[in-house]
This record gives sequence, C-alpha cells and structure tokens, in this order.
Amino acid sequence: MRKKVIKSGNEAVAEAMRQINPDVVAAYPITPQTEIVMTFSQFVSDGLVKTEYIPVESEHSAMSVCIGAAASGARAMTATCSQGLAYMWELLYIASGLRLPIVMAVTARALSAPINIHGDYSDVMGARDSGWIQLYAENVQEVYDFTIMAVKIAEKVRLPVMVIMEGFIISHCLEPIELLSDDAVKEFIGEYKPERFLLDVEHPYTLGALDLQDYYFEHKRQVDDAMEKAPAVIKSVMDEFYKKFNRKYYYYEEYKLESSKKPEIIFVMMGSIVGTVKQVFYEIKEDEVKVLKLTVFRPLPVEDLFSVLKDSKMVVIFDRASCYNNYSGPLFAEITSLLLGLKSIQRKKDDLAIPIVKNYIYGLGGREVTIEDIKKVTYEAKDILKRGCIELKEIKSYIGLRE
Repeated sequence: MRKKVIKSGNEAVAEAMRQINPDVVAAYPITPQTEIVMTFSQFVSDGLVKTEYIPVESEHSAMSVCIGAAASGARAMTATCSQGLAYMWELLYIASGLRLPIVMAVTARALSAPINIHGDYSDVMGARDSGWIQLYAENVQEVYDFTIMAVKIAEKVRLPVMVIMEGFIISHCLEPIELLSDDAVKEFIGEYKPERFLLDVEHPYTLGALDLQDYYFEHKRQVDDAMEKAPAVIKSVMDEFYKKFNRKYYYYEEYKLESSKKPEIIFVMMGSIVGTVKQVFYEIKEDEVKVLKLTVFRPLPVEDLFSVLKDSKMVVIFDRASCYNNYSGPLFAEITSLLLGLKSIQRKKDDLAIPIVKNYIYGLGGREVTIEDIKKVTYEAKDILKRGCIELKEIKSYIGLRE
C-alpha cells in the first residue's frame, strides 16, 4: 500500500527514519537540518519507534555516539550540515576507518565566514575524501528513497553513507511524493545482523587500536578497497529497489542522452539545478545539449562516466562549491582528471580526443539560479564549441555573480 503526500525534504527524511526504526539516533539541531531531528523526536515521544534517541551537546558528540552505537552492533543514524558537519570532522574519518555503517542526512549548507544559513555544497565537498559514500538528491522523492537505500548500502559495503540535499531548496520545499508502506520498508532493509560487534562477548576483537607504521597503510587500503567495490553494491541495491517499488535509480541519470546521436555538449551536475535545466531545455526546445545528473559522487562511477562523456565534443561541469585551487570547482577537477586518465588508457586503442571542458561555479550561499542564467550558459557553451577551443582564463566562470 502506497500513499501520496506533500512533504518537505526534512519531513521525508524523518518519515524514512521512522520506517527504518534505527536502534540509535544521536542529534544536535542546526539550521536547516533541525526539522529532521525535531520531527523524529516527536515520533520517539509518541512511541512510533523503538529508537534510543540521544540529544547531545554538539555535533561532535552526535557522531561520537553514533560511532559507539554502530561499533556495539546497533543501527545508528544522525543528521547535520555546515558548521555542524565541520565540527564532526575528525569523527567522519573514524567512522569510515572503523568500517561502521552509519547513515547521516545532510542538508548541505554554506560554511562560515561570512555567516550564511542557505544551501550550497561547500560543507559536503569538504568532506568528500573522508571515506563516506555520498548520494546527492535532486528532489524530495529522491531524498526519501535514498535514505531508505542508504541503510542497505552502508551495511553491505560497511562504510558510512551521507544522503545529501540542498538546504532550504530541498529541505524546506514542499513537493508531492509517494511513501512506501512501513512493512515494505522493513522488508526491504531487513534485520541488521552485523558480522562482528563489540557487545558480542563470545567473539571478542580489537577495534580502534593504535596502528603505526606496521599496519596503518594496509587498513586504510581496506577502506579504499571497500569504495572500489561499492559501485556494484549500490547498483544491486538500486536494482532491488526498482524491482520492488518500480522507482529506477542509477549512479547517474541521463536527460536527452538516450538518443543514438552522439551528444555535442553534455552538462554534468548534481542536485536541484537539474530540474531548472530540464525546464529551460523544455521551454527552448534544446536538443543539442544533453544533461548528465550524478546521484553518486562517492564512489565516483568512473567507467560509466567515461563511457557517456568520451564521445562528446564539450563537457560543461557545474559546481555548487569552490575548492579555492586557483583553477576550478571540485566536481570539475574530478571529471577532468577522469577524462585525462582514461584518455591515457585508450590512447593505443583509438585516438580519442579529450572534449573541451568548461566549469561554472553557481549558487554559493543559496544564490538563485534563474532560467535566464541557464539560457545564457547554454548559448556561451555553444559559442565556445563553434570556436573549437577554450582559453585557460575562460575555463572557470561564475553564474549570477554581481560585478
């Protein structure tokens, strides 16, 4: 039995958490995430879940509690964003290094300074190399579905997972979504049976011990190995979700890429901006430019991305964050590195040309991206393609920046 309702992104996460019924939720409020834990705490108060809900004094403490709970064999979840995520920083690496399947919703928000409470990817891009799987949602339905799938992905890969939505843009935006039944969610995620845990006194083991030059390298390699194996697990969980609930997901989503004609220009992006671009392309009847939406950024699905991007003449990459490297945004750096690396592999087989690449930084601090902005970017990309080349100073541009 399914039910169509109107929910915000925050409400959708809380509803998914209620259906998951985790053993432990540790939380500290921070805008715009507060509504998630506030709503879930009401579920606890009303007796709708059996969760041990632990209000803590900081985000650092929230992740510490989740680590202790997960290490003890419990399903543990939390939520945060921005300065709260930054305050968790040292714990993020501990959670992944100890291979703990914690699930965390992040209402991605700008980092101070200056103080800003609105949505961009500055916080989560800063955490991209912490060993957490990262799923990026375009809308409220994806937030709900990804939260449910994240539990199964985390427990199969034995790595923590972030489910990411833009603060206010998705976290507080009301959209119609389809909820699954409680029984269906319970059946999908199954009962958690950890391989080993600290409270299993019959099979004691050491966790988090001092690990110097002798084995630290090897243990970090195990995290890397888990990330390399994660794409297959993510695909299998998404496939199972599709078979059970008829909602199809993949590492990426193609828009206008399904035609047999090779794409001239591909826009690569994540999150809510995809909806704006789709609307623009629908209005102006744009057929030359295609869209590739990444739903999984960690691990980066390199082979799939290369297979889609290699035949294009130009790749335009949109970043809702800057990594202050004097060159580009973080997604741009990853995609261009991928294209160059796999070009090297293919060189002997066929002389593949690397596409022209262009980077746009947009939406920092919640700055709106308008339909006119997307039209302008589309025309700029076409002009560059007609020239057949791009200068170094042109590679990075800004959308909607005041002069």
